[in-house]
Amino acid sequence: MLLLAPAPPAAAAGRRAAPRTPVRCSSVHELERSPPARPGASLPPLRAAKRVVLVRHGQSTWNAEGRIQGSSDASVLTPKGESQAETSRQMLLADSFDACFTSPLARSRRTAEIIWEGRDDDLIPDSDLREIDLYSFQGLLKHEGKERYGVVYRQWQKNAANFSIDGHYSVRELWDRARSCWERILAHEGKSVLVVAHNAVNQALVATSLGLGAEYFRVLLQSNCGVSVLDFTPKTGGGPPNVCLNRLNQTPNSPVAAGSSGGRKTSKRIILACQGTTQSSSEVYDFYRMCMCSLIYTIHCFVLQISLGGMGYVPLNMLGTIQSQKTAELLLDLKVNSIIYSPQVASVDTATAICEVQEAADCLGADCVPRYVEMKNLLELQIDDAFQAKQKSFGEIVQSGWMGSMEYKTLERLWAQSKDAWQALLNELPDDSESDRVVVAVGHPAIHLALICRCLDLPMEYMSSFHLDDGSISVIDFPDGPKGRGVVRCTNYTAHLGRWSIPITRPTENDEEF
Repeated sequence: MLLLAPAPPAAAAGRRAAPRTPVRCSSVHELERSPPARPGASLPPLRAAKRVVLVRHGQSTWNAEGRIQGSSDASVLTPKGESQAETSRQMLLADSFDACFTSPLARSRRTAEIIWEGRDDDLIPDSDLREIDLYSFQGLLKHEGKERYGVVYRQWQKNAANFSIDGHYSVRELWDRARSCWERILAHEGKSVLVVAHNAVNQALVATSLGLGAEYFRVLLQSNCGVSVLDFTPKTGGGPPNVCLNRLNQTPNSPVAAGSSGGRKTSKRIILACQGTTQSSSEVYDFYRMCMCSLIYTIHCFVLQISLGGMGYVPLNMLGTIQSQKTAELLLDLKVNSIIYSPQVASVDTATAICEVQEAADCLGADCVPRYVEMKNLLELQIDDAFQAKQKSFGEIVQSGWMGSMEYKTLERLWAQSKDAWQALLNELPDDSESDRVVVAVGHPAIHLALICRCLDLPMEYMSSFHLDDGSISVIDFPDGPKGRGVVRCTNYTAHLGRWSIPITRPTENDEEF
């Protein structure tokens, strides 16, 4: 059942009809990239922690046709879209949501109905959750938009933040709407809220929650039925809440499958693979005692210059070994060209598992010939022992935003080395438009959090605004090559881990607080 809000403005129903909802026209001056605001700066204060789960609708008929939808309401879910929504329902079945906000457009509303099936509360439609208003573009096939509008269409593709059509700056208006939506979503008394909407508006919701401007449009991808999770925690003394993007765009399909990034073909990719879970202190002690008499162990420690007193030699535990194998199996769908790894043993073991599966691609039926993978040790991916010790202190579930509790000087050292690490990864990508290249970087979640911020051109303070679990992967595409902007396809993807993964929306704090 759909709970109707009082007299919501209707979205356009015709193919190219502009929505009747009044919109604010943003300033007409050219937007330039400016330093991002503090995460959550535009959000209202919170009295209790809140988790918000964003889901994009399943594939629609106009998605399948390659037609520009915008906020028109003429398309519906395809059978594939219905199946994707059902997969999302199963994925979220065990989660206790207190409310579900949805766009009133049919493709989004139907997705919400499928996911929400069997729950008692009514759906809450919000007109501001409709898709981006594209006015005269709506209903056109993409090649028709290019043919009819020429320069305007190219601006939509290349400089969307400054794109203007029919007197409207569509992306800027969308960002205004997203900020308005957060006022209502965060004002809801529920501690866990589901939001089912669209590609562009979900991008805007993620970006505005983090204080990022319209220039980040098409940088944080949202696939059909992709799930993104945001955690909001109140600040002591009031003010805007702390915000952490727990995961971005967890999809029903593989995140490494061939395809486009933001509608553009890409042949160059960096995959950040987090090492598997490591042994606890007691397990390590037993392991060391067992190995003390081993000459091979002694030589290995000497070569890697590893001290038994540090955590650099902490190996994978059984769960970590399984996670590394699952990651290797997922990446078998790609031809990996090089693996860059931290010298810490857990990363070495994870990288080795990925390499061995890649080189056995012919035996495993994934390729007709063996693959050669270049392995490189990168010292700048190594982390301070303090990060592993802090991560272990949380136990089974590591809290979102845990990096914010690290000492500032420790974070500064990590941030400084991440600059060289990120440049080293970019140097692995060829600077041409033809060559395909997939680079996998293996390290601890802490260094990967810094690399994500480097990719997005964010300051050090943003590291606590993202979250990565052991065994997860994050995928970054470069449709314009290594000198262009990275497009984040997903972060903290863990679906490949199956039963060994942390449930996608499992609370990060105890039940009393969350």
